[in-house]
Amino acid sequence: MHTLADLRAGTLAGIKRLDLSCGLTAFPDEIFSLSDSLEVLNLTGNQLTELPADLHRLKHLKILFCSNNPFTRLPEALGQCEQLFFIGFKACRISEVSPRALPPGLRSLVLTDNLIESLPDELGQCQHLQKLMLSGNRLQHLPQSLQHCTRLELLRIASNQIRQLPQWLLQMPSLAWLAFSGNPLNDIHTEAPIRQIPWQQLTLHKLLGEGASGVIQQAQWLDEDDSAQEVAVKLYKGELTSDGTPLNEMAACIAAGQHPNLIPVEGQVFGHPQQARGLVMQLISPSFLTLARPPSLESCTRDVYNGTRLSVQTLRRMAHGIASACRHLHAHGINHGDLYAHNVLWEESGESLLGDFGAAAFYPDADTGLLLERVEVQAFGILLGELLACCDGNDEETAALRDLQASCVQQKLMGRPTFAEIERLLAP
Repeated sequence: MHTLADLRAGTLAGIKRLDLSCGLTAFPDEIFSLSDSLEVLNLTGNQLTELPADLHRLKHLKILFCSNNPFTRLPEALGQCEQLFFIGFKACRISEVSPRALPPGLRSLVLTDNLIESLPDELGQCQHLQKLMLSGNRLQHLPQSLQHCTRLELLRIASNQIRQLPQWLLQMPSLAWLAFSGNPLNDIHTEAPIRQIPWQQLTLHKLLGEGASGVIQQAQWLDEDDSAQEVAVKLYKGELTSDGTPLNEMAACIAAGQHPNLIPVEGQVFGHPQQARGLVMQLISPSFLTLARPPSLESCTRDVYNGTRLSVQTLRRMAHGIASACRHLHAHGINHGDLYAHNVLWEESGESLLGDFGAAAFYPDADTGLLLERVEVQAFGILLGELLACCDGNDEETAALRDLQASCVQQKLMGRPTFAEIERLLAP
């Protein structure tokens, strides 16, 4: 984190990224001294309510973070910043989005956890838009003009007031990742029975991981028969995330049931002293690794791989397992919503597990489900394409996989295969 003192002393000259979180109530003019170099500006966690009208003087500015500030409207100054492609105003107090606030090169717009009731029709003119994060607002509908954003791939509209998913939305040619839980959609989900595991039977040990939705710890479970086993316990935070609420995530995990390529759920935590909600899951072997890292700001909607190389056999087995898990979910009326390599655990043998139900949602109705499945097939096709890029097989060995990948990402929605068809095509 930088300081105003450093900025004023000139010691930050030439930097490309500036991070200032020091209770700012006004935009420091000294930031303009970095106009020849600054590309990333992070003003998260201040007390700002506006930005200067001449913000475009930062002529190289590409990425702007202004989350956790008391803005009530998206600043119109953003619209004049020609290089700006990422805008993040999460957890502010924004109720107004002016069309003049939308820069020409906008690719990612994050407005999660605000007070927005409507969006301007001009949003549909953002031809480069790939990622749109709107969860936790007061939207009752989306502007139909959004259908003209033909590059839009990721949309988060969870926890709003949307009563129907429009068909034009689900038929957008590039849409692959959609989160919509927590809206009054009259979904067809019914509560699934699950074992209740008393808190006193659990002894927590080391931390395994922590995300936006909760904390996962290794634990020992001593059941009624004094049988002990090592498990993983996820306690949910109950706070809104960009994908939705953790309690919706938990409901989807429970409803998904058992499948060889899903992390098995043993039961639901009962009787936590702070009334926290949680799940007890099987402890996964440390031989399983995360397949990729989440997208970077530059890659936008594409995962980042770490030099992973795959044989054709490993790729095929992994793809079959993921497709099988997705077929199972959709057969239970569940849209995963975040089908990405960074949510896949894998072993070199090709064994795989699909996790992270943070963006999962239940079908509003069966007909909509048919469209939702084909949207998720697009995500599978993108993932399969990334795996093929990591594959050591030659063109002849991968020809059938490439044909399948092409069919999964074709623009004609109902021309894409179902997950059941994909599973059959990939079967050993």
